[in-house]
Amino acid sequence: MYESGAYVAAHVDPVSESQLQPNGVDLTLAAVFEGCEPGRIGRDGKEIADRREVGLDERDDAETYSLPPGGYVVRYAETVSIPEGHVGFVYPRSSLMRNSCMLNTAVWDAGYEGKGEGLLQVHHDVELERGARIAQLVLAEADHEGTYEGSYQGENLDD
Repeated sequence: MYESGAYVAAHVDPVSESQLQPNGVDLTLAAVFEGCEPGRIGRDGKEIADRREVGLDERDDAETYSLPPGGYVVRYAETVSIPEGHVGFVYPRSSLMRNSCMLNTAVWDAGYEGKGEGLLQVHHDVELERGARIAQLVLAEADHEGTYEGSYQGENLDD
């Protein structure tokens, strides 16, 4: 069963009233990155590709990413803590899809805490403002053994 937006909001920081949805909480854009070196995923480990932040345009008091078609990594501004007995899923907001973009993410296991990231696929030029709502986090009840202790635990909390 999916939890209410109010329940999800208790596990997201910071969160404003405008981010609260009936079944989740909107996550906002902190940064956009593009790969600049190859990565590798092998049987014995992984090497995450080097990347650089995409340049921002500043106009009308807004910081805007102007993105041509391609693949990007987006970082969310909020710290998320997935509680015991739950699993987190992040879905794109429909406005992304209506602008020819798609957001892909992985499962967020119980015990994960951090400022997560997702893969943004841009199929037609788009402008995204820093702080714009781009995704929605939902939490579902889940049985599990143990909690997340992987290499992404606490990611991006020093930023």
